[in-house]
Amino acid sequence: MTPFKLTDELIADIQLMISEKRNTDLQLMMGEFHYADIAEIAEELTVEEATYLIKLLDSGKTSDILAEMDEDIRESVLNNLSAKEIAGELEELDTDDAADIVGELPKEIVQEVISKIEDREHAKDIVDLLRYDEDSAGGLMAKELVKVNENWNVLTCVKEMRAQAENVTRVHSIYVVDDEEKLKGRLSLKDLLTTSTKTHIKDIYIPKVDSVGVNEKSEEVAKIMSKYDLEAIPVVDEIGRLVGRITIDDIVDVIREEADKDYQMAAGISQDVEADDSIWELTRARLPWLILGLFGGAAAAYIMGGFEEMFSKYTVLFLFTPLIAAMAGNVGVQSSAIIVQGLANDDLKGSISNRLVKEIVLALLNGIILAIILLLFTWGWKGNFMTALAISISLIAVIVVAGFVGTFTPLFLHKRGVDPAIATGPFITTSNDIFGILIYFLIAKMILGI
Repeated sequence: MTPFKLTDELIADIQLMISEKRNTDLQLMMGEFHYADIAEIAEELTVEEATYLIKLLDSGKTSDILAEMDEDIRESVLNNLSAKEIAGELEELDTDDAADIVGELPKEIVQEVISKIEDREHAKDIVDLLRYDEDSAGGLMAKELVKVNENWNVLTCVKEMRAQAENVTRVHSIYVVDDEEKLKGRLSLKDLLTTSTKTHIKDIYIPKVDSVGVNEKSEEVAKIMSKYDLEAIPVVDEIGRLVGRITIDDIVDVIREEADKDYQMAAGISQDVEADDSIWELTRARLPWLILGLFGGAAAAYIMGGFEEMFSKYTVLFLFTPLIAAMAGNVGVQSSAIIVQGLANDDLKGSISNRLVKEIVLALLNGIILAIILLLFTWGWKGNFMTALAISISLIAVIVVAGFVGTFTPLFLHKRGVDPAIATGPFITTSNDIFGILIYFLIAKMILGI
């Protein structure tokens, strides 16, 4: 299969077909593309052109296209569709994707759209999913799954599975429930095929099955599925009844969104934004941390102002101020990034005190090596051993403190229930700049006897 490549020429050809209403040619061309590729194409068209394309193609494909589209563009396209047309698209989607789209619709038309869905069971499942928080297992799950009763025999089980499988895009697992719909375990397809048709399911099912509650946070679900390499995981309600399943494609989206959010936070962007958002939205997301950086720089300048007398006698100290600040920021970000990554992956073992001691020893070792290099460079350049020694010892202290702050801060935030990713960006850089400069001048002042 040749990888899809979106080009300006392709978009121009499609726009020409739309403008000339060459529907047959357009349908033939789109028939060659995967729905994810068509979603990418639609995002490059105007809203009117994208709407025309959606209305032209078969709803069996356009429903998947809508599910793949960027949320903002999808919202604009849906605004150009009638309630009946939207309902027709929702009928072709799994309940989790359908619920996501319904959740984006204006409240005044949600009820009308739901009422136009002909499959009332499908509509009921969508409404049921809407009551869960979108960042919970209930908000991620789909209702479509294959389940069998532990009291059925194999023959009855196979018949029921055939009927259920018609509504399931892909069968990952066969779940076993009791008469109260409580999850009991899972069924091996091999055991099902190699067992007598009169055998009861309760005699052959596997009682061990990983599951999550409807209120479990999406990040926790992602950790569980990643840890145990699960393609799907069943979801149970508060009393253990099987209510849905979460598949790996939904978890990939969660992981990507979480990574995007952490990356933006580490870069000093306080809101979830995209490159195509308005200037005002981008400004609001970036400005808070820029203001923090401004105050941090002002604080550093104020600290330096208290050591003006030193600058007049030892101007070389001023030359190394940017180096000290940069090393403090770099070490702090490195330390915090490792901790944040460990927290995200549940890889951190042992107590906080052991983690801090390890990081301080590591920072001390790195600081000594870097200080020796800096000592030789400064002594050779300026010819003053005491000044070079003061700068080098200051560097060791700054690196150790920066390592401590970079390690302690994300651990402390995590304990307090705050996203530790905030500690990998301007917050750590700015705080370590201030501490670094203060420590630098205090130690230099003591060693040089100023």
